[in-house]
Amino acid sequence: MEGLGDANARCLSTSFPQLWSQWQLLDSILPTGGFAHSFGLEAAMQARLVTTTDELKTYVIHVLENVGSLLLPFICATTMSPDAQTWHSLDRLLNAMLTNEVGRKASTAQGSALMRVAASVFSEIPCLKMMRGEALGSGDVYFHHAPVFGLVCGLLGFDPETTQKAYMFVTMRDIISAATRLNLLGPLGAAVLQHQVAPVAESLSTKWMNRGVDEACQTCPLLDTVQGCHSYLFSRLFCS
Repeated sequence: MEGLGDANARCLSTSFPQLWSQWQLLDSILPTGGFAHSFGLEAAMQARLVTTTDELKTYVIHVLENVGSLLLPFICATTMSPDAQTWHSLDRLLNAMLTNEVGRKASTAQGSALMRVAASVFSEIPCLKMMRGEALGSGDVYFHHAPVFGLVCGLLGFDPETTQKAYMFVTMRDIISAATRLNLLGPLGAAVLQHQVAPVAESLSTKWMNRGVDEACQTCPLLDTVQGCHSYLFSRLFCS
């Protein structure tokens, strides 16, 4: 498998300022569909598992722990080897590991949206469009979010450590944003909570960083159960 430097050398066609593309990937304005998902928070609220700000903080931390233990290995691997072979292999493996139907659909929806947007926006990396076209043509790729995120970050020149922390940040941002729209707290309270959770997210990133996919696991199975109940909600604002 080709390494990060080889893949970038092959894919980058211009001297487009790389740092600006990296910032744009993490910008909430990028239409990747992340804000359509609550990571099971909406179901947890209706089950009365999360009703206060303190319970929300605990929920966010548990989600980040789960993301770190289960998904960071996939992100690390695809960032280090951002090529089609690695991506396809890890995408199939993750699909087999995700037993929660709601979470699996959310992952593929977000990953598919991210790949579509990245292939259209980051024109300085023409192989993104090629890889997406080949994957759609084959019908064998599920487009799970974590491997796609690692792949795109790797091609944009992120190092594995930064990519893994970026994924934790995006996850934290999206959950707290969902909490705001669910009226658990206001915009200022959301900003305060994000700042409070940041040191914990840093610690969890360090704890689960740079592990192999053979070490991927779930540490908070209750979250998987709660998210799986989302499709049974009588009324819902989010897709998951």
